[in-house]
Amino acid sequence: MLATLFIILFLLELYVFMGLRSNFQGKALTIVMVIDVFMFLTTIAAFISMFSFYSRGLSVTIGWINILMGLSVAFTVTKLVYAIPLLLEDIYRVGNYIVQLFQSGGSHAFASRRKFVTTAGLALASIPLGTFLHGVFIGRYSFRVFRESLSFDDLPEAFDGFKIAQISDVHSGSFDSMEAMKKGLDLLMEQKPDIILFTGDLVNNLSEEFDPYINLFKSISAPFGKFSVLGNHDYGLYIPWNDKTKQEENLNRIKAHHPAMGFDLLNNTNRLIEKNGQSIRLVGVENWGRPPFPPHGDIDKALENVGDKEFTILMSHDPHHWDDIVLKHKKHVHLTLSGHTHGMQMGIDLPDFKWSPVSLRYKRWAGLYKELGQYIYVNRGFGHIGFPGRVGIMPEITIIELKKKF
Repeated sequence: MLATLFIILFLLELYVFMGLRSNFQGKALTIVMVIDVFMFLTTIAAFISMFSFYSRGLSVTIGWINILMGLSVAFTVTKLVYAIPLLLEDIYRVGNYIVQLFQSGGSHAFASRRKFVTTAGLALASIPLGTFLHGVFIGRYSFRVFRESLSFDDLPEAFDGFKIAQISDVHSGSFDSMEAMKKGLDLLMEQKPDIILFTGDLVNNLSEEFDPYINLFKSISAPFGKFSVLGNHDYGLYIPWNDKTKQEENLNRIKAHHPAMGFDLLNNTNRLIEKNGQSIRLVGVENWGRPPFPPHGDIDKALENVGDKEFTILMSHDPHHWDDIVLKHKKHVHLTLSGHTHGMQMGIDLPDFKWSPVSLRYKRWAGLYKELGQYIYVNRGFGHIGFPGRVGIMPEITIIELKKKF
């Protein structure tokens, strides 16, 4: 696999070199080639590091590896974008050559590449280069607060104005800065939420990833408590386990992290949230996902003793659960809170328009959706995994205010 990847990278590099050579000459070409070789060697070093250091998955990363990986993604995407107009023109040049060859009935000169095409390629390539570098060095820790106000006829009056804070997908093994983690949690506390909900993926794979952050999460608080559920990564599914007992121990230790940091872990169960003699029901399920993600969530078990008319909020990591199970369930769930998608950590996220490649797989991938009188909110994720950056899709703290329709 590594050899195949290197061959692909080398062929891309060769193609880029041919394009640069047609656009620059002399000293300018030398300077550009030095930059290009640096980008190529950085990419190779990043992939070697990834295969060397991540034999246990993306479990615990460190700063310089994150930067190296981020640069490699930025440089590779930049070169791919640069190569696109060159490839389109080469297809045209080959097609034109074949047509002219048949029309002339003899030899025909092969058209040279037009300089404005390579110049256009450079201009286009500067866009992902700038945005991806920003995403690696700044974007991944540029926490944003997303706010929603939702009104319900049957919300108990005591909960009018009740403020929910949601975070999801911490992926603590990918963090390389305690200060960055603290920055995000400080921003959460500035919102003065009534309750704090965490919707899964505390780690990438291993329980020890979260050890340094237990006290930080323990330090945050809300008047009506802190609650959580598990995500797919919390089951340690993405690394090889020679001993299944070790995998079970890892899961149990991750579960133990939740009470250690003051969170009530809801594994297919529910809690009554009471205020001024009235109540709402908070429900949490284990991860439920379409294959290959584990379907451990049991909403029937989680809803035991929940009345038909009780106002209900569900925490379920994977938004597919909402479409496949929750919407069809006999119990009306007013609001579901999910995460999981990260918005793929890249895309366009504007007030009136949002798009990400992840939308090709997930119908509900970021923000608020409503269907059949029920809401789901999909958090864009607090952390990151894989690509150590955020391009257009920023790390999120969600604030949802419940309102009573009078």
